[in-house]
Amino acid sequence: MKKYGYLALTSVLSMVLVVTACSKEHAPSPESPGAGTPNAPAKKVDITVSVYDRGNVPAAEGKIENNRWTKWLNENGPANVTFVPIPRTDPAQKWNVLFASQSAPDVIHEFDPNILNPLIDQKQLMPLDDLIEKHSVEYKQLLKDYPGLKKVTTGPDGKIYKIGRVLETSPLNALFIRTDWLKALNLEVPKTTEELYQVAKAFAEKDPDGNGKKDTYGMALSWRSENVIDGMFGSPGPSYGLVNGQPSRAFEYTKESVAFKKRLFDEGIVDKDFANDKNGAKVKQEFLNGKIGIYPTYVGSWFEFTVSDVATLRKSAPNAMVEPIALPKSSAGEYVPELQNPLQATTAINAKTKDPAAVIQYIDFLDRKSTGRTLLFGLEGTHHNVDANGCPKPIDAEKMKAEVNWASDFAQSYARLLDGKCSLISNQFDPSKPEQKAGLEMFEKAKKLYMDPSKQYRTVTLGEHMPTLPKELQTILNTVTKDINDIWLKSVLGGEKNTVDQAYKDVLSTWDKAGGKQIDEFMIDWYKNKKDSSFLMKDLWDTAAMQAQLK
Repeated sequence: MKKYGYLALTSVLSMVLVVTACSKEHAPSPESPGAGTPNAPAKKVDITVSVYDRGNVPAAEGKIENNRWTKWLNENGPANVTFVPIPRTDPAQKWNVLFASQSAPDVIHEFDPNILNPLIDQKQLMPLDDLIEKHSVEYKQLLKDYPGLKKVTTGPDGKIYKIGRVLETSPLNALFIRTDWLKALNLEVPKTTEELYQVAKAFAEKDPDGNGKKDTYGMALSWRSENVIDGMFGSPGPSYGLVNGQPSRAFEYTKESVAFKKRLFDEGIVDKDFANDKNGAKVKQEFLNGKIGIYPTYVGSWFEFTVSDVATLRKSAPNAMVEPIALPKSSAGEYVPELQNPLQATTAINAKTKDPAAVIQYIDFLDRKSTGRTLLFGLEGTHHNVDANGCPKPIDAEKMKAEVNWASDFAQSYARLLDGKCSLISNQFDPSKPEQKAGLEMFEKAKKLYMDPSKQYRTVTLGEHMPTLPKELQTILNTVTKDINDIWLKSVLGGEKNTVDQAYKDVLSTWDKAGGKQIDEFMIDWYKNKKDSSFLMKDLWDTAAMQAQLK
């Protein structure tokens, strides 16, 4: 997740098996394509469907548009599909070319609202209300089961333009601490940001690993860490938070976060070279080498972190103990870190589609548990077996990697919760194995700490549900965001001559001169007039409560 440059948060976490809870399966298996859907076509029709090309298909498997799973989808699905690859690194450019040449596919799989929303305004996407009502079974039921889906898929005119999926909402970021170091130095878990600083300082200066050397960092700092640190202080980064009941860039909150980071930097509590750690790889290695006491980070896979990464850490520090802790209270209040979007718009239909009924029936086919399970876990007996709880378990990890793991984008619109408890993150752990039991306990503790509706969220809503700016305002934002980031960074790195107070004044001036007030007015107007029809944090907590009831 990029920290800067976008209001909308582009989520690409569907590649891993971290997905979620349960609904009903309302249709037969893919062995009987078309059955169970109203007005099913007598024969298969030809349609085109986009798929992300991540460049990760093994050579032996073919290409993303022609492989074992494209063949399986054509053999078992209700349509003859031609797949159109979309480069994952720069999908916007490809979509611009396809729509400009009138060759865009019928099914548009795309996560980024900054791509889809302008297409709605340009009348390039098809309104779906009547199509879903007349020709859908699975997706129509999903809309009934999760009413919030309509909010996240509806355009400015009140019509549905997107297809959404349902995921398990869980913490995407976390703040970890070495509790063995706390014990060694007789320290308590920090409850405030000031206490966090004091603990980090002690970790850097008081030899917490007992090796007689000053070779530890109190805290990790990189772009992966900054999301968490900014979140503690309520800073919304390049987006908007709520201040006094209305959207704000909250630069005063960012100022406090920058002051905290500058303090860590000036006193040698963090790596002095952190600004060059562009992807967080260096600081992660330092953590795994047992040299960092407080580790704020993005958690791509809870299983990987709590089991694999902790095992790697203990090779360097056999007695290491790691726990997630609540984000300490700052002057702005108490916050939770970023959370996985539970209702995510993933798909749309080209307005020029010749056979919309066939297209929505193909999407219904993808929204069957049997289809989604196959694309995520492969074939039963070949790639996975079903355990006593009815959940698929991989037979051979290497075979899965070679033949299945790269195929999840074909199931982009699949509502993962249809596979019930089998799709929950907790199902990845085997409690009979001590290291996995400990990993599961760590994950459950993080959920309890961070899935807390009594605390604040640093942005008005999840990134993907923030409104898309008009093109001219988005251009202003992209340009000024880099300038503002440079000002803040210069303050952190610049010593006494570059004070945070001066940086704050420079940021306000830069924002005003760039036309930032126009963006402020747009956001305030959106919140005033559209908040009731938008997916806000109350909707997230309501959805999370629904998920907690699923078995």
